[in-house]
Amino acid sequence: MTHKEIPALWEERSANRVIEAGRDQLLKRSRQLVEAAYELLDEEGLEGLTIRAVLRKTGLSRRAFYERFADKDELVLAVFEQSIRLATEHYSEQISHITDPVERLKLILTWIVLGSSAAGDATAASRKRRGAAMSREHLRLAQTRGDDLQAALAPLISLIARQLADGMAAGAVRRADPQRLATLVYNLVSTTVHTELLAHDGVQPDQSSRVQLATEIWEFCLRAIAA
Repeated sequence: MTHKEIPALWEERSANRVIEAGRDQLLKRSRQLVEAAYELLDEEGLEGLTIRAVLRKTGLSRRAFYERFADKDELVLAVFEQSIRLATEHYSEQISHITDPVERLKLILTWIVLGSSAAGDATAASRKRRGAAMSREHLRLAQTRGDDLQAALAPLISLIARQLADGMAAGAVRRADPQRLATLVYNLVSTTVHTELLAHDGVQPDQSSRVQLATEIWEFCLRAIAA
């Protein structure tokens, strides 16, 4: 390679700035699409989440959409991943001051059942619309895009696994593979929540019933994991 083929340092810096600027713009538009999808689920449920509606809300072109997502499924997966990531960060922050790992786990599972997340400004009705829509898609994607769905859920399952591992170290949780046990616990909780949401879709949310459900699920899980 001659010296003419080796970029100068200023050329490298210039090229990196262009690449970085392009990446920022790419990610900005990708986030716009995901945020629009999230809002549509709040406003209209699954029926309102179409590619056309997302483009109308963002003002982006169809080409811009397909440059970022192969299809609607990939957009829904991105919504799942973003929701799980934000919820996991929120849960982690909320339990950071609690020393008892079993109490930390109880709070996480309770929040999952109650639908509490970082999006605390949504109304109960819009949370229920989004929850029912995500439940339907969760069940469908578990069959059609199982590996991708598990990757999206990984941060939350890992958070649960850390509490279980800490509980094992403290002698409060039975010895097992924390990741495997966390997956079993999450599957139990999520399947029960999905069933409840879909069974009562279209019915006014009843917070007291959901609190009772959270209590019953926790008592069941506690007996299953207790040392």
